[in-house]
Amino acid sequence: MAAPPSPTLSPSQLATLAELGEERTAKVGDVLYRVGDTSYPFIAILEGEVAIVDDAGNEIIRHGSFGFLGELNLLSGQTVFVNAVVTQPLRYIAVDRDALRSLLFEDGALSDLLLSTFMARREALQQVQGIGLEIIGPRSSEATIRMLEFARSNRLPHNWQDTLPSGARALPLVRLPGGVELQGPTIGQVSRALGIGRELARQEEADLVVIGAGPAGLGAAVYGASEGLDTLVVESAALGGQAGASRRIENYLGFPAGISGSELTSRAVTQARKFGARLASPYRAVSLEPGNGRHVVRLEEDHEIAARAVLLATGAQYRRLPVDGLADYEGLTVFYAAGPSEAQFAGASRVAVVGGGNSAGQAAVWLARGGALVTLLHRRADLRETMSEYLVRDLDRYGVLVRDHSEIAALHGKDGRLDAVTLKDGEHLPFSFLFLFLGAQPCTEWLDDAVARDDDGFILTGDATNAESLLETDTPGIFAAGDVRSGSTKRCATAVGEGAMAVAFVHARLAADSSTRAASEPR
Repeated sequence: MAAPPSPTLSPSQLATLAELGEERTAKVGDVLYRVGDTSYPFIAILEGEVAIVDDAGNEIIRHGSFGFLGELNLLSGQTVFVNAVVTQPLRYIAVDRDALRSLLFEDGALSDLLLSTFMARREALQQVQGIGLEIIGPRSSEATIRMLEFARSNRLPHNWQDTLPSGARALPLVRLPGGVELQGPTIGQVSRALGIGRELARQEEADLVVIGAGPAGLGAAVYGASEGLDTLVVESAALGGQAGASRRIENYLGFPAGISGSELTSRAVTQARKFGARLASPYRAVSLEPGNGRHVVRLEEDHEIAARAVLLATGAQYRRLPVDGLADYEGLTVFYAAGPSEAQFAGASRVAVVGGGNSAGQAAVWLARGGALVTLLHRRADLRETMSEYLVRDLDRYGVLVRDHSEIAALHGKDGRLDAVTLKDGEHLPFSFLFLFLGAQPCTEWLDDAVARDDDGFILTGDATNAESLLETDTPGIFAAGDVRSGSTKRCATAVGEGAMAVAFVHARLAADSSTRAASEPR
């Protein structure tokens, strides 16, 4: 692995950290933290050197004076994936994780340095063999493929053995950092074993429950919690939603150089936690029962939440190609996101990105910059009908071949390894990988008739249902925001804005309900 640059702290930053932390020493050979640990302090090095090594003893990188240790799990509470071993006599500052979190919201320069470095280190770890989860199971196992998608969407370092584990009673076999083995675990069991997400009680209450932790849900979490609402966010997959998998968002206000989706959503998650929002994942909502003043959201595994207001921000699911045998290739040579691990597979290969939206353009540019020979296939006559102009220019700049009026009719390969595709016009094109960005279907099938939806399943709000506010559904106290809402602009910034706006409408609704109850009470 080509290790990312190891940035250093300034003398003033070290002084600030010293005020919050404790100065300590360690001798050569001491282990500051190890694979499988559930927590560790932030470590700023004053003198000496520390090596970061995997569980087999292979060195990844060294950090010296004025450097610092840690990656995303320091802030998230996830299980530790590597060992930190002292290689030269060490003098360092140890800062408690909660104290560091508070400091990050007060010191913008330090926050930018640490968060960007932690993100870079996590991406680097995702490309190292032998680190993180070990998932063992054949691609014919749906449970194995679901576990792989969970690891990818949560940006967890992992390795996959496409074999049938001997003696396994259920698939997949999952080995956690530290050596614990789980046979046929649920995603929730693995998630909580890794320290991801909050574990819910059987019955919970909240002022506002937000279903979905994409940009809209996280926007609502930040504003709801910061404005005094007891806010609980429930997510069935990865915090950050589809936006978290975007390689680069170039048109988000305030980031002229662009920002990765994972960094943007990681910052939002950290903000939400700062203000006291409760984030619970992975829990899948299975039903919504509107009530008079209290709405009940039922989750899998017999959990239920009673809330004064509900925000539906479940987004949408990726559309799949309507071709035979697609499942044989998914997760191996057909992907729905272009992250570091997928880009590593695709480097110097012929790949096709399928789709005409901004997410397809972003993925094509990212893959081309990584050395892949990229062709973008889309079905329209002019890509500018659906893609931002800056991305169209970038496709040309990085040598992406764009083919109009192109739709895939068949896949060709063996054992999940793609060799070529046939287009609907009969043309045969050689590709080793496909990246599909075909739009999405709303994640609303679980709602039944709880709220009104349009013919495509998107939730109707505002004037379409004679509701009192733009984002309220036909049921008072239940709102929708982001991609799941009928008529919404499918853009990250818009979703964040709607999530924030929804909180204002929630306050208005709760105030109106309180006034109505007060007026009806006997005097």
